Amino acid sequence: MKLFQILLEAAWPTIVAAAIAGLLNGGSTAALIALINATLQKTPALQRLLPWGFILLGTLLLLTHFSSQVLLVRAAQQAVYEMRLLLSRQILASPLRQLETIGHPQLLATLTEDVDAVSRSFSVLPNLFNAIAIVIGCLIYMGWLSPPLFFALVALIVIGTGSYLFLAGRAKKFLEQARQQQDHLFHHFRTLTEGNKELKLNRQRRLAFFYGELTPTAQKTRQQNELGYMVFAIAASWGQLLLFVTIGFFLFTLPHLLGATPTVLSGYVLTIIYLMLPMQQVIDAIPVFSRASVALKKVESLQLSLGDPRQDINNRGELPPLGWKTLSLRQICHQYRGSHEDEPATFTLGPLSLTIEAGELVFIVGGNGSGKSTLAKIITGLYIPDQGEIWVDDHCLQLQDYEWYRQHFVAVFSDFYLFDSLLGIESPERLALIPHYLEKLRLSHKVRLEGNRFSTTSLSQGERKRLALLLAYLDDRPAYLFDEWAADQDPMFRDIFYRQLLPELKAQGKTVFVISHDDRYFDVADRLIKLDYGQLVLASHP
Repeated sequence: MKLFQILLEAAWPTIVAAAIAGLLNGGSTAALIALINATLQKTPALQRLLPWGFILLGTLLLLTHFSSQVLLVRAAQQAVYEMRLLLSRQILASPLRQLETIGHPQLLATLTEDVDAVSRSFSVLPNLFNAIAIVIGCLIYMGWLSPPLFFALVALIVIGTGSYLFLAGRAKKFLEQARQQQDHLFHHFRTLTEGNKELKLNRQRRLAFFYGELTPTAQKTRQQNELGYMVFAIAASWGQLLLFVTIGFFLFTLPHLLGATPTVLSGYVLTIIYLMLPMQQVIDAIPVFSRASVALKKVESLQLSLGDPRQDINNRGELPPLGWKTLSLRQICHQYRGSHEDEPATFTLGPLSLTIEAGELVFIVGGNGSGKSTLAKIITGLYIPDQGEIWVDDHCLQLQDYEWYRQHFVAVFSDFYLFDSLLGIESPERLALIPHYLEKLRLSHKVRLEGNRFSTTSLSQGERKRLALLLAYLDDRPAYLFDEWAADQDPMFRDIFYRQLLPELKAQGKTVFVISHDDRYFDVADRLIKLDYGQLVLASHP
């Protein structure tokens, strides 16, 4: 029922029109069967009307079938389109920490497998609706032919439907268990693609991963899916058996019990035989909808754990002007916990306080795991601190201010994503600088701009970081953050980065934060911020 609710919310006028077309289709089908039955029985009063009636009903049948199919296809695709965009908006609107807690495997599984399962269920809706309309029309016709036989037929339908739904319920449980394994399978797929180099270099690790993790998870998924669809196959076979039992019952038993006339009997048998195809379509659709129902639960579960899409992508209003004179972090504290909120913190940053003046070049230093990247995410507004306040000049940031605050920053993180196009960069003045930056970053011999896309991003890690730096230059924000940017550069370009590029940004009035281990370049900084196990131990000039 939830699937139909989604359809109605997406395009209820189209669904109403499709329903009307479906009802007309079912009525014309029933009338056509009645006409054929009358022809077979050679009813004298109808002989002159039969040819024209056949032509008119056949035309109506085709038109209504086509109309309902087209309308339902449009409604279904609209619903899938809106679902995909809603999920995308929610992901964009959700806090980064929240997305990190959910994890990439679950996000990808829902965006691909679950949405596709719902999409496949919508694709069978047109035939299903027409089949249901035909069944309803035929049942009305059989009720008009003989009420006693109709009630006997309804009793058989209730028995068959009840037994089928019981088996279908069992099958759905197996499909739910298979879907639970899907998140683990996507996690292994991510290991397979992102850790491929390491797996190739270590045979024991590769074999342990393949046979110890990937294969068992894939096998569990296969087994649960097999059991689910096997039970559906048993249920479908049971439905076919009941259909033939029903035909035999009407042919050989009920005529003697209820005294049905040959006309009524032939009408019933002809209608039941005609109903075999639409009934099979209904039976075949149930496994698809069961899988979609399981997928929809996962989609809704993810939606509940994500942010409100109205907080971000739908808000296209103008933001206040960017810029600050002083940025203050006051008693900031941020904690990492396990999968449950009641678990003790595994790492705590702070409490710490900092004041940064606009135009400063600040190095954030410390050992691995000291909290440098966490502090960087708080400074850039990607993490909202658990405790404490962030002040921009004399204004304390509130939750609704963070969208504006984040726009002050452009960052190249250690796990950066390199866009292959100039998304959001439209200024002709900035675009005209691209050849200069490509030459400056020594990329002009490998990369060129084709339209609004780079000719390639298949570069070494150091060159990819340079291209990301080019995009950062084009963004032209008041503040820049570089997380271990120079780690993948050769000594010559590392020196260029620290001795030329960073001072140039500072000279432009930019506030620059640099996470670095390169102590030989600490003299470039206006100030060092040193962390040790989440605590601020130094905030002074080098």
